[in-house]
Amino acid sequence: MKRAAAATLLVAAASGCPGGSGRSGGDLRPLEILVPNDAETLDPRYSSDAVAVRATRLIHAGLVRLDPTTLVPVPYLAKSWTWLDATTLRIDLREDVRFHSGAPLEAADVVATLRAFASPRVASRHASVVDAILSAREEGEHAVIVTLRRPHATLITDLELPVLRRDQAESPADPDGALDGLGPYVVARFARGEISLSPAEHAALPRPAHALVIRTVHDENARAVRLEAGRADVAVNAISPTLLPELAGRRDLVVASRPGANLTYAVMRVDRGALADVNVRRAISLGIDRAGIARTLLAGHAVPADTLIPPAHWAYTPAEAPFLYDPAASRQALTLAGFQRLRLTLLTSTDRLRGTIARFIAQELDEVGIDLEVIPLELGTMMARLSAGDFDMATLQLPELAEPNVLRVFLSSAFVPPRGSNRGRIADPVLDALLEEGDRIAGEDARRLVYERVEARMRDELYWIPLWHEDQVSVASVRARAFLPSAEGRWLSLALLP
Repeated sequence: MKRAAAATLLVAAASGCPGGSGRSGGDLRPLEILVPNDAETLDPRYSSDAVAVRATRLIHAGLVRLDPTTLVPVPYLAKSWTWLDATTLRIDLREDVRFHSGAPLEAADVVATLRAFASPRVASRHASVVDAILSAREEGEHAVIVTLRRPHATLITDLELPVLRRDQAESPADPDGALDGLGPYVVARFARGEISLSPAEHAALPRPAHALVIRTVHDENARAVRLEAGRADVAVNAISPTLLPELAGRRDLVVASRPGANLTYAVMRVDRGALADVNVRRAISLGIDRAGIARTLLAGHAVPADTLIPPAHWAYTPAEAPFLYDPAASRQALTLAGFQRLRLTLLTSTDRLRGTIARFIAQELDEVGIDLEVIPLELGTMMARLSAGDFDMATLQLPELAEPNVLRVFLSSAFVPPRGSNRGRIADPVLDALLEEGDRIAGEDARRLVYERVEARMRDELYWIPLWHEDQVSVASVRARAFLPSAEGRWLSLALLP
């Protein structure tokens, strides 16, 4: 949409909204955050889509949470922790925290939660996060001893997993959010299109000043209209760059951004057909103008990706050379693979901006000899096809690259679906060994060197095509103006707004 047309739409829609801004003296409305898709579930054992993960972290709390800027783990339900040796960790719990039901947090809850996430009977989507844990036992009411099967560098970060009440940890799946939580909000209502959350007492954070509504609005113009009309308070990465300038020009809205700990990338079935040839994958990479897309379609709110790990991350090592946009070299690589013309499919989401980007990529690749059929799909359908391996290519985002060890679940041959998220069916013993070393070795400097080698292997083989790292961009009302998402895009600072 052109900016003038967008402005006209916003003004016209605003004039038709009953009640004007909806703001009055002593406005006690819940804060409303807009999201483009419904949360698949509010059960933290099974949440995997971005909306569900971010919503569950408002309802539930882990032993640690991540610093919103550095993403370093900091105490949350844990008061402190001590390594007794390389495979034994003692965790001391806070004694001032209660579940929403009023039950006190105790060591038995933590032990039951860790066992549940690992249990085949529960079949949590996050079971891989705890697979290095051999055992967990109570040390009195407020301490837990965790013993590892092997040295595991990311255990502290892994303990961000939400803690459940001991008698519910292995209960049947509960998508409606009725599981007892320790986060700053409790679920008041869960319906399609709307999640209502009430402030919780005696939880992991002080009682929030506002109730909260997470509202699903699929169309971005409708999201912009709702913000402009004063009917919503926050949208994170939910307004396209073409509409942002119009909203940024308003006095009653605040647009803020920070570099994001994420990666947008293209995944391919690399175990079959033309895409099993690295020269074809190289042709695709050379045929995409990352910088042009970041500058235009993303309006400068992204940086071209030369690596998997974003530049602000502690594990980032700059690439020796950027990924080039070179159509002539792309054609040469395609010819080297034995193709003058190649036909592939590209799955993408139904989001308007993502569809526009996918079609732009298809247009660029058409110029180098690759016919790319763009197939927009609803998120659930898209994930099902990816897990089943029913695709050639797809554009995806890894929205929370807080810990580089997460790459193991997406790239290791041990994590092909349904075991994990290696949807491209990568099977590379060299890469597997590096990912295992990154999981095991301790110390940031040593781990950074390992992930530098992971990056080099991925650049050589192009199992993924890194595209860009997007900023975390929020639009907020005046009363939510202090809100800023964390580097991985989470919303916990909503609970801290005055």
